Amino acid sequence: MRSQLCIYELASGAVEQVLATDQLIEAPNWTPDGAELIVNGDGRMFRVPLDAPELVLIDTGPAVRCNNDHGVSPDGTRLVISDSTGTGQSCIWVLPITGGIPRRITAEVPSWWHGWAPDGSVLVYVGRRDGSFGIYTIGVDGGPERQLISGGGHYDGPDYSPDGVWVWFNSDRGGSMDLWRIRSTGGAPEQMTADSRVNWFPHPAPDGRSVLYLGYEPGTEGHPRDCEVELRLVDMVDGSVRTLLALFGGQGTINVPCWSPDGGRFAFVRYRRNGA
Repeated sequence: MRSQLCIYELASGAVEQVLATDQLIEAPNWTPDGAELIVNGDGRMFRVPLDAPELVLIDTGPAVRCNNDHGVSPDGTRLVISDSTGTGQSCIWVLPITGGIPRRITAEVPSWWHGWAPDGSVLVYVGRRDGSFGIYTIGVDGGPERQLISGGGHYDGPDYSPDGVWVWFNSDRGGSMDLWRIRSTGGAPEQMTADSRVNWFPHPAPDGRSVLYLGYEPGTEGHPRDCEVELRLVDMVDGSVRTLLALFGGQGTINVPCWSPDGGRFAFVRYRRNGA
């Protein structure tokens, strides 16, 4: 099977395969009730009920070019997607979690969603403006965007800490692709990793004690799919980093928030190796 949707159990290190499909699917989110996972594939959005796993199409109206930057509101009522159907470049939209006609949020494109503030009021995302990448925020009902950080390298993968105080992201602003964080109100960024790996897509755990991320092999350019990668965890108490799992993945594995509501598990996608 091309894609394997899986769940990692933090306490035991066990991996459960939820669904295998020949379709390319990506970027699982967990619904706040813990009952379903949300993924994208072939430009569409799907829910996967955990009690009877299958790909169930979510009606996104005219938005049929959804990418892997999507998520669920903290109260579980809304779905945010990044779609380029009517805009030519990725744009952020919000719709009911059950499906419906999306409402446009970002006036500027390209914009790729990555995080929802814990109180549900603000979205954080990546934007490219005048050729430069940066991290931006915007109210969930739209309005003017606010630049949190930009300039000097690539910025990606912003996600809120569970208390809403920090926005984590990855950037090569320091010369290599590492994890950083910045206060959600702005200020000076702090570098959080400094090793030989190429580190992407940080996701703080619901209890705030650790941050999950994707580590590529040294020298990797960008965040490609179909690579040997590692899922890693940085401990916020002592700063230690441990590798949880080595797998064949990359782009699509954990692009967006993927923790279970209780923080004991997270979802990810791994892919078939060539010839496997």
